[in-house]
Amino acid sequence: MSQDNPQLEAPDDPANEQPLVAHLIELRNRLMKSVIAIIVVFACLSPFMKQIFDFLSQPLMVALPQGAKLLATGVVAPFFVPLKVTLFVAFLIALPVVLYQAWAYIAPALYRSEKRLAFPILISSIVMFAIGMAYCYFIVFRMVFQFIAGFSPDSVNFAPDIDSYFSFVLTMFLAFGMTFEVPIIVVVLNRVGIATYSKLTKARPYVIVGAFVLAAIFTPPDALSQILLALPLVILYQVGIWCVKIAGVSDEEVEELKEKKKEEMAKGREGNRSNDNQQDGFS
Repeated sequence: MSQDNPQLEAPDDPANEQPLVAHLIELRNRLMKSVIAIIVVFACLSPFMKQIFDFLSQPLMVALPQGAKLLATGVVAPFFVPLKVTLFVAFLIALPVVLYQAWAYIAPALYRSEKRLAFPILISSIVMFAIGMAYCYFIVFRMVFQFIAGFSPDSVNFAPDIDSYFSFVLTMFLAFGMTFEVPIIVVVLNRVGIATYSKLTKARPYVIVGAFVLAAIFTPPDALSQILLALPLVILYQVGIWCVKIAGVSDEEVEELKEKKKEEMAKGREGNRSNDNQQDGFS
């Protein structure tokens, strides 16, 4: 490929293409390394299962009446719920290793420009997901649990089950973690030529409506938790638009990139037809 079109440069070492079996073996090895990393971290954290669960339940315990505790309705819940919490924490700690293994597997098939774009996205995605979880734990949980507990009548013993609490926390962590990925998603859509700055700006009203719809789906049915999810999503979408305006691809460059990709696809189809014709001639 010519140097005038760096976005469409061929992947590194195209001559080193591997057969399907070799790809499957490499995929298995990468998955095994990821699983081993999670198991090692889990083994190191397993002696502290009680402390980890106590830390996770701290925002709710603050909102409970004095002397109240969480309930364990299942026979094995006091063991399996802290075990699942510790496994979840182990996965988060080992996530950089897991993502590195995924990166090492797909990197040989990427264009050079895609590699330069993918690595910063990988790092920033981890950081933004962690920030989203921290925002959920330190701000959202404390406000939401206090808000919900304040509406509990005096005749009701507000003591949630630990299994349902863990499911709720996991859902909220994923929701807020993905919410904080919005600026990265916006920038990626622009860099790959899918969305221009003008299209992203015009889509803002639909994003605002969609943010509150998603908040109504993934959060409890109270206005406070929905606002705490929808408002950051809208703000972060606007931050993504500002990033595109400052350092993104212009509308004209996006259109040129689309045209070049169409030309490459057309050339590829013509090459396939010529190869088919040659094979028909030999047959």
